[in-house]
Amino acid sequence: MRLMKYFKKIACVLLTAATVLTGCSIGGREIVMDINSSGGHTLLVIDKKKCNITEAKLYLANYKNLYGDVYGVNLYKTKDASKVEKYVKDVTVDELARVYCMVAIAGEKKIALTDKEKKAVSEAAKEYYKSLSDAERDFIGASQADVEEAYDNYAIAKKLYNSLAKGVDTEVSDDDARVMHIQKIFVKEVDKAEAVKEKLASGEDFATVAGTTNEDNQTDVYVDKGTLADEVEAVAFELNDGQVSDMIKTDDGYYFIKCISKLDEEKTEKNKEIILQQREQEQFNDDYNRFVKNADFELNSQLWDSIDIKNENDLKTNSFFTIYNKYFEADDKQ
Repeated sequence: MRLMKYFKKIACVLLTAATVLTGCSIGGREIVMDINSSGGHTLLVIDKKKCNITEAKLYLANYKNLYGDVYGVNLYKTKDASKVEKYVKDVTVDELARVYCMVAIAGEKKIALTDKEKKAVSEAAKEYYKSLSDAERDFIGASQADVEEAYDNYAIAKKLYNSLAKGVDTEVSDDDARVMHIQKIFVKEVDKAEAVKEKLASGEDFATVAGTTNEDNQTDVYVDKGTLADEVEAVAFELNDGQVSDMIKTDDGYYFIKCISKLDEEKTEKNKEIILQQREQEQFNDDYNRFVKNADFELNSQLWDSIDIKNENDLKTNSFFTIYNKYFEADDKQ
């Protein structure tokens, strides 16, 4: 489902302010960070809706393993363990803040789960809770009912996204999404450009000329619309396979483009998905940013700082989101 990808793109999706609470601002405005008023077991308060430490530790236990291992290297056993822990904890609060903002908006719009969705939530919670070891249950401190509540919030957030994204034009043409395979030569000075022009006009191989003249760090690239300078794009996207452009003047210098393939079908299809996600995000952000602008935020940072995951070696769980997808994937694609 597209929203799952949406949630995973921590730095570039939902809002440009990916720092959320940990950066002391969300949606470009400062927020309140009240250490004590939240209460002993409440980590996060967004417009009076409370996220308790149990749900936060459930996310944290999963993110610890999802982000703490790269190509088989346990990052918690490196010299940067403290930095890794901080990053994972920041990601956890960021994601919970987004989910709870979305749950609050869903409440405003009277969006709730159907009986079928509630059943799926219950079944997912049962499976996930059963998968936890004694050590993981002890760390998280969650009952099966707590897991079900966390899944409930996550499902409502995703349902809100689907609702707000409705009406987006899902038709993305090949031309709009077209990805070309090209070779390019760039030089800054006009005399060098004239020399390149002469070599190409005499029939020298484009890639060979590029190898001795190109002042860019790449010759062979895939590009879509918006990737190249306007003057270059206007010429490049009119080329057919095998064609070479004339010298193209820009403010930075001079370009020559060879079209290897005017349409890479596989990359174009993937680009269609990206464009559609961008359209959905733009439509979703209107309501999301309005809520963020007017909402009150509190974080019990003293409680959060007291939690240490670096040395929690018995935490192996990482299936919270994959188990959710198992029960909701078919519905999410609709």
